[in-house]
Amino acid sequence: MHVLIVDDEPVIRRGIVKMAEMYQPAFSRIQTAENGVEALERIRACEPDLVLVDVRMPKMDGLELCRIIHEDFPQIKTVVISGYSDFEYAQKSMNYGVRHYMLKPVTTADVHDMLNQLIKEPSRGYMPPSRYIEWIDQMEQQIWALQMEELGSLIDRWRDYCLSVQLSLAGLKELLDDCYALLVKRFQARNYSPSITQAYLQADSVKEAVDTFNKGLIQMAKGLQAVRSGSFKDPMEEAKSYIDSRLSEDITLDQVAAMVGLTPTYFSSLFKKVTHETFVQYRINKRMMKAKEMLAIPYVRIVDVATDVGYDDYPHFTKTFKKIVGVSPSEYRAGLGIK
Repeated sequence: MHVLIVDDEPVIRRGIVKMAEMYQPAFSRIQTAENGVEALERIRACEPDLVLVDVRMPKMDGLELCRIIHEDFPQIKTVVISGYSDFEYAQKSMNYGVRHYMLKPVTTADVHDMLNQLIKEPSRGYMPPSRYIEWIDQMEQQIWALQMEELGSLIDRWRDYCLSVQLSLAGLKELLDDCYALLVKRFQARNYSPSITQAYLQADSVKEAVDTFNKGLIQMAKGLQAVRSGSFKDPMEEAKSYIDSRLSEDITLDQVAAMVGLTPTYFSSLFKKVTHETFVQYRINKRMMKAKEMLAIPYVRIVDVATDVGYDDYPHFTKTFKKIVGVSPSEYRAGLGIK
């Protein structure tokens, strides 16, 4: 079981962590966050089973965090541990699906009793549609880009998530079948028809169904790889080539993502991973490299260099050039012995 403890006071946060560490059976993972914003980032990166949260915190308070968890992650159990006994706080928290509202200071016995009650509660078998659509979006992008290592990592997280929501075998099969149908439809729209069997429908257990479905995802990627054999262009190389040939144009990330067939969000993440630069940083650096090449040609005016690398605003070009190169365009040219 994975727990997230959210409190802006370090001493209290550490105290609750120690109480959680003493609990048996031991938690598989204990994470902390000092405000609602940080907690939400951790939840989205790796969903906990249980969140223990304070009410009053900077950036995002506990009640707002509970509301978001209730709407977007209803399978996560929440407990409020607060120094405020105000009835309005307690009532609001219960409306947001909070299981317990505990008043500080809490003792180890208080926390352990609460945990005993929660763990005995039957979990609701439910996966919000928005969540599995999010998973499908990522699967589609990584299969289409043939990012096999990332796909493997995604599949592992998907497996853990499917098992954590505790769906019945029949419910899980129905969910996996919906996912399969949606993925196939999306790939057919891209002129690729995956040819895999729906063997997960014959599974005798939840784990077997998930593992069989995941093998099918790998088969989809390998099938696409075989179809593209010999003619596949790496989407990041295509993107870089597209940007490099249009340095004078004001192209957007969305345009380049659409050109290589990826969503802007996934393209942005993958581009940074491959190039170690953001889309904007890459384009600026390429523009400055081209500017340096052009400045080495004596008869080309600096104002024309600016225009050719996409800067109609000459002062903005000189400011950017100096920031990247360390000297102004005229100083750079003088350093080459060109007047």
